[in-house]
Amino acid sequence: MSNLFLYAATVLVWGSTWIAIEFQLGAVAPEVSVFYRYVFAATLLFGWCLLKGKSLRFSLKSHSRFVMLGLLLFGLNYILTYHAQQYITSALSAICFSTMLWMNMINSRIFFGVRSGARVIVGSLFGVAGIVVLFLPQVESLSFSDATLYGAALCVVGAALASLGNMVSQGAQKAGLPIIQSNAWGMFYGAVVTGAIAFGQGHSFVIVPTPAYIISMAYLVVFGSIVAFGAYLTLLGRIGAHRAGYAMIMFPVVALVLSVLFEGLEPSWNVLSGVMMVIAGNFVILSGSRSAGSRSVEKLEQPPQCVAATQAAR
Repeated sequence: MSNLFLYAATVLVWGSTWIAIEFQLGAVAPEVSVFYRYVFAATLLFGWCLLKGKSLRFSLKSHSRFVMLGLLLFGLNYILTYHAQQYITSALSAICFSTMLWMNMINSRIFFGVRSGARVIVGSLFGVAGIVVLFLPQVESLSFSDATLYGAALCVVGAALASLGNMVSQGAQKAGLPIIQSNAWGMFYGAVVTGAIAFGQGHSFVIVPTPAYIISMAYLVVFGSIVAFGAYLTLLGRIGAHRAGYAMIMFPVVALVLSVLFEGLEPSWNVLSGVMMVIAGNFVILSGSRSAGSRSVEKLEQPPQCVAATQAAR
């Protein structure tokens, strides 16, 4: 698949999962819903691997990567983000989580020595500013109480853990570990961690047998987890976390567009201006051109050489 397709799939799917998540909140504790989500997703991925004859045997060193992937990207990150939205609005949550773009740039420099070029930095500034403008009315009406600051802190910590999870995935791909099997094991370990936390907190492992809960869970499992994470982490391995992370800024825009189309949200000046700024930043980052005498920048449409799958299982 082309990188452009992977990017579009990531943004469109994650931009729509906010609707499904709304139907998950309520009678079932967030930890339990996240546990169900990744138990089902891991089971489907394991089944797919067995059906296609993909090896699921890996070394202990590889499993240590999978455990970290599950802990950071499929476990603690989601628990903190779900709980954060009990204290802050989705608008402030989107702004806080957009900081993951900057975290990816910093962590890519620390762990992989990747320098973010001028285009990436300028595009990031446009994107983050666009998110702030997009949600400006909600931010202006905020009362920065202790609860709000606590929720914002939870969200930022969740974004930081997700960014570290991005680094784990990028490192795993550099080591030759395949995406599908890595995600299967990562989601399995994420479910184990989340289930243990839910059990330790005394939550009941119940399922609400309503069409809304079941259908939204199915969407989050298949599209929000298997499809979106598969697409995003593949893209991350190809163009780097510092650029792929811009998807975190694009999907709130998709969510707002869906609100305009299906919920009657009025496209005010801040919505239009914010969307234009985010799209402009997206163009700057992902349409990297080559200038004479400068270091070459990977283009979105140019996937790198794939690592041989035979090097993956150890």
